[in-house]
Amino acid sequence: MIGSVQRALRLLEAAGSHQDGAPAKQLAREAGLALPTAYHLLRTLAHEGYLQRENGLFRLGEAAARLGGGPAVQNRRTKIKDSLAVWRDAIGVPVYFALYREGEIELVAVADTPAAPAVDEWADFRETGHAHALGQCLLGQLDEKSRQDHLDRYPVVPLTPYTVSNRGVLLERLSGMGRMEPVIERQEYALGTVCAAIPLIAGSTAAAMAISLPLHEAERLLPAVEQLRNEIGRLLSSLAFSISI
Repeated sequence: MIGSVQRALRLLEAAGSHQDGAPAKQLAREAGLALPTAYHLLRTLAHEGYLQRENGLFRLGEAAARLGGGPAVQNRRTKIKDSLAVWRDAIGVPVYFALYREGEIELVAVADTPAAPAVDEWADFRETGHAHALGQCLLGQLDEKSRQDHLDRYPVVPLTPYTVSNRGVLLERLSGMGRMEPVIERQEYALGTVCAAIPLIAGSTAAAMAISLPLHEAERLLPAVEQLRNEIGRLLSSLAFSISI
């Protein structure tokens, strides 16, 4: 068992029992935690959006509400994953779908198989958008102000020897991307992996789909992403509803 996770969950349960919010001292008492420990966890949960703090009271935030999601949201997510699975099976590669919402990269769904596994999220996708194809594809769709704001919060850092070297180089790359061109990434996020992402334009929401392959199958990447790109109209028709998740 990981103690910090258990303590954080107890705090979320305590906060969830107070619709109008409760102070840190009360939540610490109900969760059976020392106040310094509780306050540290509460600040972290608030920073991540699982709690909202207002006038000294903590209540559940939007991220916590999305954990359950409700039947309608869960149904939409299931439909998305089913749609991705069709293309996973047709192309024989893992398929990913992500949005850029409220200043964050959100990986909505992944379809893979034991024979063709998805990339292991060894570093948080939200914080490493500069390194993976999905993130670069989403950042490339943002306006300059939003892009700069994202990189202020999540600076460019090297994840592998192939990761983009600095913020200036990344911004130059993003500004040079064609509006509907696929984004190719080779070992920038994870060694031994190549990825490609395709932008999906849906109103004001930036969205993208991606595929990945092990490095030794890199020759399959461009044909596979071209196959996915050729079907982009059908994909959009089946995934358009997902933007509202």
